[in-house]
Amino acid sequence: MKKGIIALSPLFVFAILYLVTSIIAGDFYKVPITVAFMAASMYAVVVCRGIPLKERINVYSRGASKGQMMLMIWIFVLAGAFAHSAKVMGAIDATVNLALTLLPGGMLLPGLFLAACFISLSVGTSVGTIVALTPIAAGVAQQTGTSTALMTAVVVGGSFFGDNLSFISDTTIAATQTQGCKLSDKFRVNSFIVVPPAVVILVVYLLMGADISSPQAIDSVEYLKVVPYVVVLITAMMGMSVMAVLALGIILTGVIGMAGGDFDVYGWFGAMGDGIVGMGELIIITMMAGGLLEIIKHNGGIDFIIERLTRHVSSKRGAEMSVAALVSLVNLCTANNTVAIITVGGIAKQIADRYGVDCRKCASILDTFSCVTQGLIPYGAQMLMAAGLAGLNPVSILPYLYYPMAIGVAALLSILLRYPKRYS
Repeated sequence: MKKGIIALSPLFVFAILYLVTSIIAGDFYKVPITVAFMAASMYAVVVCRGIPLKERINVYSRGASKGQMMLMIWIFVLAGAFAHSAKVMGAIDATVNLALTLLPGGMLLPGLFLAACFISLSVGTSVGTIVALTPIAAGVAQQTGTSTALMTAVVVGGSFFGDNLSFISDTTIAATQTQGCKLSDKFRVNSFIVVPPAVVILVVYLLMGADISSPQAIDSVEYLKVVPYVVVLITAMMGMSVMAVLALGIILTGVIGMAGGDFDVYGWFGAMGDGIVGMGELIIITMMAGGLLEIIKHNGGIDFIIERLTRHVSSKRGAEMSVAALVSLVNLCTANNTVAIITVGGIAKQIADRYGVDCRKCASILDTFSCVTQGLIPYGAQMLMAAGLAGLNPVSILPYLYYPMAIGVAALLSILLRYPKRYS
């Protein structure tokens, strides 16, 4: 028990240093998240006993440079280059003007939420949706005087709709493969759980957005400058890799920007460079989070969570609750919903078989609770990406993440109230 708590203690150090001190100060910008991660990382290396200091640092470095971490960093680099070069050449302003022209003021919030839901369902990735829509959401917020954090949260929330439901989402594939059920069956069960809260949140956005009015003087839309975003959305929906999509977007911003006289080739290079530099903090946070979580795993923190949660299961409802808590806590420690599902999938399958939990319901619980946790942690890739692109602190977005909160409540009720009945 003591060893398990010590293994998880770096997370407590991070929470105290960042969340608690920020709450006391009444300002989440008071304590830089990078400093909190650095202090927690140093503490993690110190409490990692039994191996030489050099080996502890190697464990930390191995976690910081894992393939998944490096892939996310390359996406951050390309996203920064695309977002800033698109901004300099006027693509964001043109796209925002087009959105304001097509959508009446009262429909901006629900329209943005529906767009994020549709795109994420089509592409199967929350990160790709956030990369495509967050700059537009931030631009719309600035033009209409709406909270940028609210607009960004609308996109983040909608992006998890598809991440949770899409047939090509890595979380869906991982959940169904570990539980041995069909994608279509899991989709059917999952829909009963997450579609009702999506409808409720859509109505909430309709009511909240009723007072948002479009600016009286909207600039004329420069349609050619909208092309990079249109191409990014279409190619993403066709299933192209996020990195390939962003690379194509960068090339288009350069060609259109130089053709329109917005910058020359050196100006394009400069815009990309500034965008990459602007992602520096996110890259550092991603690497430190990866190293910190690797040490927690190395010290047995994840094994401790799994062992503690599964020792008192005695009923079908308890089995489902343990699977939900298991994937949520492991996701909290790994900051990656797919990794969390893969990590606990085998154990979840054993629990489900032992207590007669339908494999389709178990897959839905795994996927939904991992997405809820991933959508609400400020150090997850999606939140970091959205915050970086919108120029915000990740914690400032949290209070507006209505959809992840709503599907968390719905998923919990589906366990407590035993629905959908056919699968419970």
